[in-house]
Amino acid sequence: MWQITYDDVESIAIGAGILGTGGGGNPYLGRLLMQSLIEQGRTATVIRIEDIADDALVTEVGGMGAPTVGIEKLPNGEEPRWVIEALERYIGRPIDAIICAEIGGANSIQPLVAAALTGKPVLDGDGMGRAFPELQMSTHFIDGAPCTPAALVDEKNNCIIFGSITDPYALEKFARDLCILMGCRAELAVPVMTGAQVKRSAVRSTLSLSKRLGDAVRLARARKTSITDAILAVTGGAELFIGKLVDVQRRTTGGFARGEILVEGLGRFHHQWMRVAFQNENLVAWMGDQPEACDQVVICVPDLICLIETESGEPVTTEQLRYGLRMTVLGIPCSDKLRTPLALKVVGPAAFGYPEVTYVPMPKVTGVGLE
Repeated sequence: MWQITYDDVESIAIGAGILGTGGGGNPYLGRLLMQSLIEQGRTATVIRIEDIADDALVTEVGGMGAPTVGIEKLPNGEEPRWVIEALERYIGRPIDAIICAEIGGANSIQPLVAAALTGKPVLDGDGMGRAFPELQMSTHFIDGAPCTPAALVDEKNNCIIFGSITDPYALEKFARDLCILMGCRAELAVPVMTGAQVKRSAVRSTLSLSKRLGDAVRLARARKTSITDAILAVTGGAELFIGKLVDVQRRTTGGFARGEILVEGLGRFHHQWMRVAFQNENLVAWMGDQPEACDQVVICVPDLICLIETESGEPVTTEQLRYGLRMTVLGIPCSDKLRTPLALKVVGPAAFGYPEVTYVPMPKVTGVGLE
């Protein structure tokens, strides 16, 4: 059992911002909300997944929408409580525990906010081991968890209950359309699972991993040592590129932030270029010796493509991409739960519209990073 402190939130926001691969909502805004609750005397308790009863009821809580909208359309702050209460009214019994939908950006902190507002514990894990843009990309759904009932609320407490939906792909479509009508930013609680289901399908210990990662970044800053080395020591993976962002093509469409960036190499990557495509999260990175010839795939989903500011190690999310930003591109191996043939049909490059890209798993370091 672990009581979240003000300082913990700082580290989790950094760590989850890195693991979020560009998405999951702005970690700065999530941090401010949770820290304000702690200042009011509230907190959240995190427990191990192993400690939840098999017959307990668990749900994920997280924000849905485009990250570029999330920094302009601020939440009410009560949405995590409202969405859980709506789900409880529908099923006629309490939810016993909360888990992260994804360990990315603000969506790693939303369950902590929900816990602070409701008094329910948060499980140390999530359904992705990173962030993904669409609901069906959860390890819970890949494992066969039911996608309904589900609840969706906006900042005015307009509430939608999904009582029966055929599959998570259909839920993604219906919820996304309603989210767009709500202003492209809403709160979602789904699915309702048993503790036994969570133990089988969740990516474990990702909240504590985020905290360790954030702690490592902050310590490296204080000691003025390599932030990249600190991150890779906690997560495994590799430094893929260092450069300056010279072009951003970004648009908000269909409830997502979609686009591509071009990065000019610096230092040992001088005379090289990198192109990264994203849909809320970073999807595929290519390199080449000319801007128009970036055609060598370096890394792709489901492995993590993480962008950080070179000097500070601060995670760079999709909505923060801007010309002139000096950034380091890191590759981090994903959870083994995302590397099965069944999972790759849902989260591999072809699922995002890149059938020509072949997924080659990054090598993993035993005992380090995502399980």
